[in-house]
Amino acid sequence: MRLTALLTSLVWTTSLSLAQQSLAQASLAQKSGNPAAPNGPALYEKRCAACHDHPVDRIPPRATLEGMNSARIMRTLDFGAMMTVAYTLKRDERQAIADFIGKAGPEPGPAPEAYCKDRSVTISDSTGSAWNGWSPSKENTRFVPANAARMSVDQARHLKLKWAFGFEGDISAMALPAMIGSQIFIGSAGGLMHAIRADTGCLQWVFQAIGPIRAAAVVVPLGKGHALLFGDLTGWFYALDAETGKLLWKKRPEEHEAVRLTGTPAVYNGVVMVPVASWEESRALNPDYPCCTFRGSIVALRVRDGAPVWKTYLIPEPPKVTGKTSAGTATLGPSGAGVWGSPTVDLKRKLLYITSGDNYSKPDTANSDSVLALELATGKIMWSRQTLPGDVYNSACGTAKKGSNCPDDSGPDHDFGSAALLVKTAAGRDLILAGQKSGVVYALDPDKKGEIVWQTRVGKGGIVGGVQWGMASDAQNVYAAVSDAVFTSTASSRSLDPNAGGGLNALKLEDGSKVWITAPQPCGSRAHCSPAQSAAVTAIPGVVFSGSLDGHLRGYTTEEGKVIWDFDTAREFQTVNGVKATGGSIDGAGPMVMNGMLLVNSGYTRYGGMPGNVLLAFEPEK
Repeated sequence: MRLTALLTSLVWTTSLSLAQQSLAQASLAQKSGNPAAPNGPALYEKRCAACHDHPVDRIPPRATLEGMNSARIMRTLDFGAMMTVAYTLKRDERQAIADFIGKAGPEPGPAPEAYCKDRSVTISDSTGSAWNGWSPSKENTRFVPANAARMSVDQARHLKLKWAFGFEGDISAMALPAMIGSQIFIGSAGGLMHAIRADTGCLQWVFQAIGPIRAAAVVVPLGKGHALLFGDLTGWFYALDAETGKLLWKKRPEEHEAVRLTGTPAVYNGVVMVPVASWEESRALNPDYPCCTFRGSIVALRVRDGAPVWKTYLIPEPPKVTGKTSAGTATLGPSGAGVWGSPTVDLKRKLLYITSGDNYSKPDTANSDSVLALELATGKIMWSRQTLPGDVYNSACGTAKKGSNCPDDSGPDHDFGSAALLVKTAAGRDLILAGQKSGVVYALDPDKKGEIVWQTRVGKGGIVGGVQWGMASDAQNVYAAVSDAVFTSTASSRSLDPNAGGGLNALKLEDGSKVWITAPQPCGSRAHCSPAQSAAVTAIPGVVFSGSLDGHLRGYTTEEGKVIWDFDTAREFQTVNGVKATGGSIDGAGPMVMNGMLLVNSGYTRYGGMPGNVLLAFEPEK
């Protein structure tokens, strides 16, 4: 399955799960009925044999694959070295290939020496020191007050590595840890949820999810214990016994084949609210794929047993056949408007704020590229503020020669990937803040149905530009890191421009004026490097932390944006669990601070970034 051979074609034969349904049967009658299960040998012969049966360079030969178990091969296809090639395949097709070429049975678990002598997990509901979800607070400001951070500006100047934990077999490390007191929970690209002691990094238990875990977990009281809630990138949502790691229940909140759960859930009054996004826009690379049918949503489930409470689609009407492409494939719509970020809870107004993605196919809809307010109890949309109408885009539009599934007059793909922040200014005014891939930060009035109070441009914007994964805010400013990464693709590779992207902005909450701007750091001669700062940022009193695709994690003063601490994570580490591990690009969830410790994952290969598989824990030098 060589990258060179496969990226030149981008014409993988994938099938549309919803094409079996009535909406597509009119124009695709020949595809109606129940399709046969994917044929592993045939798929391998068609998609993989040309490379792995005749390997060159670093391509593993077929014999090597046959010596691996199918679970490891699936990890490689889901979010490993072959992810960029395999993401246009439906997951059951990937599984068919893995089952055919690999050995049966589960992967070996962590080594015995990685576990604590005392594996008990203790969670205190009384402690105020918790990073539980996307942010320490329901407002998603990613600001840690002094009593919880337990880290001064001077201590932040002298952070040192406490321990490193390696994720066996992974090449990306992207999930955000949850930390309650001295207890850490974190997922991995290999789909393992880990319970880890904060003081030593030793393991207490692990749980194997079906797919990769990107979202942070949320811990909530349940009965005499606690439930650990999280989703994976194959669309499954889980509730575990947080003390033991045993499965309590799992649900699939959306049945679309391409669904994925990237956003951290929010919890209120015994109900967990799950944001739902999808891979479907990448399916559009295949000209035979009828694009598109996914609709973004928020799904509310009862924490106790996973029973449905409410579900709100951002596109109310189901998709229907709208025409044909130049290749003769049916077009369907409306679609898209996925929810990538974590919902934000407004207890005062009993509202839930979410941000949405773009449309995948025409017609465009009113709730794409928007900030929305939903009623907490019912999920009813109370208001929606769209910042970019008509943004209709899918991955077929991102190729050098636009594919047939790309709609005419396609949009710029400037959706919201980050969560909204609910803040209070020094004057006591409530604002909702949202950073967009367009490079614009918006402040909205929650009492005037999202009326725009101010908007400020912080970056150029782009497909991987502007504000990608999240901002942070204290009582004075909002801190917005800029991606603006530029990448180029050839038939055999994708590379990042070492001279494009990056920068950190501080904007005044009152009016959006720029307090300071700190320019990105140059990459120099480092390979696969970009100065882009696409990871979410985190703030404590006096310091804001931002990671970069160049592998560095830096601390900046909130007063003037001066760099006071810089750690290069792109190197090898001696790990506490004995796994060989290296750091790489920092993207996605970014760092977190709690109880005198800073935690960050390092390694991210999307768009040509540097691979890595390590969780790093820092503490002030004593």
